[in-house]
Amino acid sequence: MPDTAMTEERLDEALKALASAPRRALLRIVASRTGIDGSCCSGTDDVCACDLAGAMDRAPSTISHHMSSLVRAGLVRARKQGLWVPYSADREVLARVARHLASPLGSEAPLPCAGVPCGLTVPHRE
Repeated sequence: MPDTAMTEERLDEALKALASAPRRALLRIVASRTGIDGSCCSGTDDVCACDLAGAMDRAPSTISHHMSSLVRAGLVRARKQGLWVPYSADREVLARVARHLASPLGSEAPLPCAGVPCGLTVPHRE
């Protein structure tokens, strides 16, 4: 998510990434650095993939798969540092996602149900 706009597509990507319990756990670790000893390559503001694998007791390939989803969603930044990949939480994107979810939904508009009256409504912004 290179720019600051939180489009519906970007929000969808973030929510898809957050729909996985292991990804949420990884994001919590990266954001708080909880359970990280930082013995190999983690800095003060980032967490190395090897530390994440140890903290989650998962294979590095599994961690890489989950972290790729978080990076694609813009929730986490990755930077290649030789053989290591340190990750850091993008707190601005996390704040935008939270603000978007907490914002007033606006007026209710009828949900288009292919011409069949269904009585469902969907939030509508003007």
